[in-house]
Amino acid sequence: MTVRFGAVTVDWIGLATIRLEGQTGAVIYTDPGPEAYGVLDGLEPRDGDLILVSHDHHYDPDSIRRVAHEDAIVVVHESIDAREIDREVEQPESLPYEVERVRADESFVLGPLDLFTTPAYNDPAGPHVDEAGTPYHPEGRGCGFAVTVDGVSAFWPGDTDVLPFHEELDVDLFCPPIGGTFTMDRHEAADLADRIRPDLVLPVHYDTFEAIEIDADAFVVDVANRGVPVVLDEQN
Repeated sequence: MTVRFGAVTVDWIGLATIRLEGQTGAVIYTDPGPEAYGVLDGLEPRDGDLILVSHDHHYDPDSIRRVAHEDAIVVVHESIDAREIDREVEQPESLPYEVERVRADESFVLGPLDLFTTPAYNDPAGPHVDEAGTPYHPEGRGCGFAVTVDGVSAFWPGDTDVLPFHEELDVDLFCPPIGGTFTMDRHEAADLADRIRPDLVLPVHYDTFEAIEIDADAFVVDVANRGVPVVLDEQN
């Protein structure tokens, strides 16, 4: 279902793929694909003005081509290197779009859109590590994105734990990952939503595959009981 929030419409397409459209027509996608998870099965809108890619796990050139129009801008975290990805993909600069690399802590303007990035990683001392104790998402290898569209600030934190600076953010729409295992889980995300107090929470990054299957309805009840507006995109 399409969620309407102020001057913006929001669609969670699957995993970390979010589509935002402003009233003035700007269309933004976060982390399209990857194709292996079937996130964009049957979809080739090619209407995206701005494509935001948070880290290498979510970098998928075929999915970018499905959502981006010919004059799109593709913004990727600076660490993304096709040579280090366990799939056969081209470098971002080989894509037929304007490509910008960004660090995980900067602010910038693209046309009518204000954006900033945030660090995104798993704490080596926390629970989101593999059997060898290595974080699934090491520090310095990804970012979160916040973008302001027609006066609405939307924040996708990336594949990350809850980090100390998160609670200082002032955003209208908060789209946290809630699947756990590789990111914050639903309890951690609910606690963070309570501290941030956004105008709306729309969770993502859950139920796409077994390791991130959770009780999304329980998340909604938890957040709503804290007095924070929350909604699920029930198509997913």
